[in-house]
Amino acid sequence: MKFFRLDLLTLLISLFILNSCKNQDSLGLGVPLSSQANGGLIDTSTINTNTVLDDSVSTSGALAKNPLAYFNDPVFGLTQSDLATDLNLPSSSAYTLPIGTLYIDSVRLVLKYANGFYGDSLSSVYKVNVYQLNEKFNTGTAYYNTKKWNYNSSNLLGSLTFNARSHDSVKIYSIIQGAPDTLVKVAPQVRIPITPAFINNNFFNATSTTLGSNAIFNNSVKGLYITIDKSKTTGPGGVIMLAPADSLAVYYRSVNGATIDTNVVYLAVNNLAASITHTYSTTIQTELKDTVTPKGTVYLQGLGGLRTRIKFPHLLTNLRNSLKGRKNLPDSDIVLNHAELVVTVNPGSNIPYTPAPRLTMYKLDLARQRSSVEDAVPSYPLSGGVGVFGGFYSNTTNQYHFVLTAYLQNLLLNKAVDYGTFIAPIDVTNTTSVDIAPTSQVGARTVAAGGTVSTSPYKMKLNIIYTKVPK
Repeated sequence: MKFFRLDLLTLLISLFILNSCKNQDSLGLGVPLSSQANGGLIDTSTINTNTVLDDSVSTSGALAKNPLAYFNDPVFGLTQSDLATDLNLPSSSAYTLPIGTLYIDSVRLVLKYANGFYGDSLSSVYKVNVYQLNEKFNTGTAYYNTKKWNYNSSNLLGSLTFNARSHDSVKIYSIIQGAPDTLVKVAPQVRIPITPAFINNNFFNATSTTLGSNAIFNNSVKGLYITIDKSKTTGPGGVIMLAPADSLAVYYRSVNGATIDTNVVYLAVNNLAASITHTYSTTIQTELKDTVTPKGTVYLQGLGGLRTRIKFPHLLTNLRNSLKGRKNLPDSDIVLNHAELVVTVNPGSNIPYTPAPRLTMYKLDLARQRSSVEDAVPSYPLSGGVGVFGGFYSNTTNQYHFVLTAYLQNLLLNKAVDYGTFIAPIDVTNTTSVDIAPTSQVGARTVAAGGTVSTSPYKMKLNIIYTKVPK
């Protein structure tokens, strides 16, 4: 009997509570309606968008990826990227030539692939040419994508016509001194034949002084320049990413009396720098001529190409007033529970080229320098961390999502000023932080629906879940 009365009492209390909840967006019970914390969802807010040029990009140093490119994109136009390299002695200091008479069998410039190829890997055929630099590649100098290199274009050192097969291993002969050569499988790479005369002139016939110091050898040989021959490349082409550490492999025979042996010596290529040019289509040129009037389509491109500027012009007026419900409500009574920017790829623009796998978002500070938005900084109190911040492309929804709760909350409370907010392509390699510097390590691009002026049902939007706490 006691259990029956307890069940009946529980039922009556539950019915009373459920009957009293008239506003499903209200938070709290037993509080007068005027003092309740009301929540809601806003999925529309004015967003102005424009396509603008990205900043210049540092392409030298210990980069994990280096772009060699000839990509004729039907939407964006032509992108080219050439590579300048240093060339070093086999050892870090002096080098002594092998004993005997040396005969070169072959020379190969070895360029190992890195992840990140973008373009047409099936039908495009590339021809790459190699020249000698007329100016020294200084390893301690920071080179940018705008650098124009002086090289000896009249003396072709080597060339190769090939298909980009960035995931296909190749087989080569491993030269073992005093033993038979062995066929081995090696990582995917491009192997460009180089004229033996270059090695004879600059290495085998070099003076002992030149070979006595790597610095002197660098001054003498200067470096190499690698470029794709656009007149002999067929198809749309693409952006080929190469690893940082490569070499010039010299296969030779040494004849010492009656002894003949084969061997290989490697001249190290330790540093590369990309020279990148974009020749934009009429569509892109039209966008860049007017970067003030909001546009309905935005274009994002890697290799220091294009980024999108985003403005929230009415966040501090119309949106704030709509959140308050009435004027003169203190700003501190507005709480953003969750704010998310949704960027949708234009339908059809993902074929045949997949959108950039990741975008970054950053803001400008008072000095107009790049700075992370609060939500991208794990140590910030309201940040959800790198994993929550977002920016990754979803093949399912064709969208990118950015969580901007902390950043927009600070804008609403006048704790931050929008000096400029941008999104741009970024590499996917770094998963522990959000990169904001311009990069040459991603060649992909994205065409997305713009902000408020867009007529597309996929236009960019803010989803904001908020709480009002009136007094």
